[in-house]
Amino acid sequence: MITFLSAGPGTLPLIHGARQVLYDHEITVVASTAGNCWVSGSHAAPEIDTAVFLFAGILDTGRWWGIKGDTYATHNYLPKVAGGEPFAVGDRARAVQIARAALLNEGLTLTEAVDLQCRSLKIGATVLPATDGDAALFVDTGTERIPLLTYRMAADPGTEVRELVRPVPPAVTDRVRAAIEASDAVVIGPANPAASILPTLDCTGMRDLLRDTFVVAVSPFSGSVAPGPKETALMHAVGEPPTAPAVARLYGDTVDVFVQEIHDPDDVPGSLRLETRLLHERQAESLAWDIMAVIRHAVSLK
Repeated sequence: MITFLSAGPGTLPLIHGARQVLYDHEITVVASTAGNCWVSGSHAAPEIDTAVFLFAGILDTGRWWGIKGDTYATHNYLPKVAGGEPFAVGDRARAVQIARAALLNEGLTLTEAVDLQCRSLKIGATVLPATDGDAALFVDTGTERIPLLTYRMAADPGTEVRELVRPVPPAVTDRVRAAIEASDAVVIGPANPAASILPTLDCTGMRDLLRDTFVVAVSPFSGSVAPGPKETALMHAVGEPPTAPAVARLYGDTVDVFVQEIHDPDDVPGSLRLETRLLHERQAESLAWDIMAVIRHAVSLK
């Protein structure tokens, strides 16, 4: 079994490519809950939702976000009844979030609620929230604190990011612990560390788990391609530039193999250089094959 950390837009193409190499039941996704928030009474969990949509075959792979063909009647009607929300939520995606909110309000843990929704959608892979505790991240703009998801979806690109405000790190769940311990390897996907990976790594027990597991991390940044202003601002908020060496520093000794884009002019000593630009399905599948070859070699040496 292979466990992927993160199910953000950067990592989803790689997970999609991995489905050409692995059966769904061989894949576990540990999704960051840093972006979770409540929107119009429903429970938004962006990384959980996109992973669920992917394995259910309904993800909009043009955006790596939302449900393909979704409509926005509810969102568009809200302003007519003295309502509104900071960003658009599709009608079918909202149904998933409303159902999860109801399950949480009934007293289920987030893990239990997600598991029930995955079984309802007949998903073969395992999708797990990194924690059942509060790990929601807020962006301090100097004038207000807004949920991470609101910042990424609705804030002006020039919005100042003074710091990322997070709660006391909660613990990883028993399900996450068991999944990682049963995995041949963990793959940290090419997601922004500040917004997705660090909140997961900071969950109590996670780094210790990874030190006992073979871990491959893929940098989301390449010096040859400039990241967007929001991605840059989030990285600066944790005291690092948006570069591969910075990512390697943030992950530290939890990583066994660090993967850099082949044309990246920055250098991380000992890194593995591969084509990591996932612009189409063939590139994603190729990277997945390359990573699996590294993992299989490592497993054979045990």
